[in-house]
Amino acid sequence: MKMKSIYRALIMSGSLFLASCHGDLNVVQPSQFTSLSMWTEENDAVSAVNGVYTQFRSTFATLLNIYGEMRTNWYESGSVNDAFFNRIGTNVLLSGDSGSNWNGIYTTINSANLILKHIPDMEFSNESTRNELMAHAYFIRAYCYFTLVRVFGDCPLLTSGFESEKQADMYPYRNPASEVYEQVESDLQEAFHLMPAESKQLYKASSAAINMLRTEFYLWKAKRLNGGNEAYQIAQSAINSVLNAGYKLLPSFGDIFDVNNKSNDELIWSLPYIINENVTPGTSPNFFAYYLAPNELRTRLQEAGYSEEEVPAGSHQQYVAPTKAYCSLLTSDERDSRANISIRIFEDKFLTEEMQLQRMIVKFKGSYNNDTRSFDSDVPMYRIAEAYLLKAEVENALGNQTEAVKNINIVAKRAYGIDNYYSSMSKEEIEKTIIIETLKEFVGESKAWWTYLRLNKEFEMIESLKGRENEKNVTLWPIAPACLNTNPNIVQTEGYK
Repeated sequence: MKMKSIYRALIMSGSLFLASCHGDLNVVQPSQFTSLSMWTEENDAVSAVNGVYTQFRSTFATLLNIYGEMRTNWYESGSVNDAFFNRIGTNVLLSGDSGSNWNGIYTTINSANLILKHIPDMEFSNESTRNELMAHAYFIRAYCYFTLVRVFGDCPLLTSGFESEKQADMYPYRNPASEVYEQVESDLQEAFHLMPAESKQLYKASSAAINMLRTEFYLWKAKRLNGGNEAYQIAQSAINSVLNAGYKLLPSFGDIFDVNNKSNDELIWSLPYIINENVTPGTSPNFFAYYLAPNELRTRLQEAGYSEEEVPAGSHQQYVAPTKAYCSLLTSDERDSRANISIRIFEDKFLTEEMQLQRMIVKFKGSYNNDTRSFDSDVPMYRIAEAYLLKAEVENALGNQTEAVKNINIVAKRAYGIDNYYSSMSKEEIEKTIIIETLKEFVGESKAWWTYLRLNKEFEMIESLKGRENEKNVTLWPIAPACLNTNPNIVQTEGYK
């Protein structure tokens, strides 16, 4: 009951952050805060931070997978022939595609900006409470800008917080990516210093979650921004802190995603979802419903002998499926315990040729009760298995190949059930192994695309990007017409129309 009350508090507090559109960005209207005497008491600040996490969850419900999974060439349209998912899977993007509109991310940033603007002037019974609340806002803003700059490159850099439509920066220009990266680094430093070291919570940032993001950022800085050895050293320190924070791998891979085991020792930071949340047919609260069998085939699947556990049906059509090649990769070693948890593959039990569904991701299927599927699987943002692979990436970059292989094998041992699954490898082999293990370990968890890019392997290992190195901004996204049309100062990403 206590855990469920936490879910509901986080979810319901999001009503504080309903926004309307002004200029290029969705901004919070003054009346939503000032006329309600917001920012007067400590509880107001706590509610605002709860609200920004809910805003974050809403914003990234589908963007996480669209940005972090779909461009890897391991996904395609599911039971419906959806042009977008077929195109994004082969890295062909159009202005106006889902993911090209950045308004939701800027709404979340604005909420964080207002917290950072007002909390310093408020009275708190304990200064550590003020510091922790500000750390949350810095963390959310850093995550949002780190996403924006990797997705769009140059983008508006806004830090003041909109409270009036007459503010001077209502129609911003795209700032150079270098300035945005500097802001991300600054925000991460603030979050790191303000967050109590002993903080350990699942549904908000903790010291470990901040260090996970710091590790990602400094690896990106080292690899993509010429940050050099200094950036690697900071990443090493950050990931070592995570690995010493008391998290541990669960013995069974499937137990990580059990809806009755949400507060397990492997999870560092998750986005909460509760039972019966948005279960109306045709709707879903997150991306995971897109992977399951079409809702209208539930009866036919049951008649064919499949239980809801074997072949879970969603709330609408299946929009996305793992490719045959991805399923082959995931099942390439019969000892790998992750494949049966992550996917289902069907070949022989269909009633007619009309039923074409053959592959699906079932890792986050939620729960099924009273003939209704609830998408109440939490979205894991960071878990300790990723920390081991990040540790391997850091050590490999620093020339410590033995240590890198050791950390990969910690994850591999649970998967394959044997010690030292991988033996001595070269630096190049380790990088490719990290990508393969990321693909196998984090199906649907929005990690693979960023790993390819961080290791500079996108043009070598992603089939649809091979030979496209010279295409302008091919790994970036175009900007939606809705953003361009409302702000004359924003220009389209070069290389797109």
